[in-house]
Amino acid sequence: MLAAIFGLSGPTLSDDERAFFRDADPAGYILFGRNVADRAQLRALTDDLRALHGRERTFICIDQEGGRVARMKPPVWAAYPAGEHFDRLYDRAPISAIEAARANAEALGLDLAEAGITVDCLPLLDVRQTGAHDVIGDRALGAEPMRVAALGRAVLDGLARAGIAGVIKHMPGHGRAYADSHKELPEVTASAEELAHDLAPFRALAGSRIGMTGHIRFTAWDADNPATQSPFIIQKIIREAIGFDGLLLTDDLDMAALAGSVPERAVRAQAAGCDLALNCWGRMDDMVGIAQGLAPMSAETAARLDRALAVTAIPDAATDMARQVALVETRDRLLALA
Repeated sequence: MLAAIFGLSGPTLSDDERAFFRDADPAGYILFGRNVADRAQLRALTDDLRALHGRERTFICIDQEGGRVARMKPPVWAAYPAGEHFDRLYDRAPISAIEAARANAEALGLDLAEAGITVDCLPLLDVRQTGAHDVIGDRALGAEPMRVAALGRAVLDGLARAGIAGVIKHMPGHGRAYADSHKELPEVTASAEELAHDLAPFRALAGSRIGMTGHIRFTAWDADNPATQSPFIIQKIIREAIGFDGLLLTDDLDMAALAGSVPERAVRAQAAGCDLALNCWGRMDDMVGIAQGLAPMSAETAARLDRALAVTAIPDAATDMARQVALVETRDRLLALA
């Protein structure tokens, strides 16, 4: 199995993609709006991806956060609130906010399960900072680390109740960045003592099975390399200081924060200690280059992948609509308290 997650070019597999994926056998796939049309199409696509390798539990992920980051959109699917809504409720009623976040994540997860998706790139554990770039902004669960951890744990729990694995991101923390890593490399000059504040939610949820790096340079830890490509940050900060031993994905390797060709970026990330290289845009030349450049998947990465998928449900095309309606009603009743 190849230590990579690949994107697709459209709503169905092309002949070239089908042949390449069957031969390369990537660890998984990521879906975007260009891959999503309606319920029947999306389920047929994920069924097709599973059939390529004959694995009932296949790593098929999506960024379905709610708010402005949602690949499955109305009117086909419901809209879900951004993290900021639960943060505001927490000011007034912490227990209610935690229950609302859990109910929301479970309802959202049921949409994903029906579609045959097994992994959601959620929750963000980035601690919101005043004055930072709004690429995180209202997506964040708060500005206080233990609040972020409590709400993040509720999100993971809600997704798991729907049979979906969550991904904690963006390790070791994106909330302090003053630039958008989609467009340029952010540099964070905070001290190691200040950065301990950002690590706290990740430490609290270090037992999570999947995490994602951020493309940010932290001068206190590594003045030369972004976290995704920094052996020091991945080993000493993510693995040791945070204590995370789960499956570690890169953020999207196509983002402008990183230098070099996409295959070169993947090789550097793997060499630094990332388990899987995430390449989102479905460009065949880049995917072929990644497949040629990456080292074979290690036994340790394979074991982490197995552990991550063990919590996911075997996809079932039926959704318990009454259960989903009740969850949304619970969420909305609680959010109204704010």
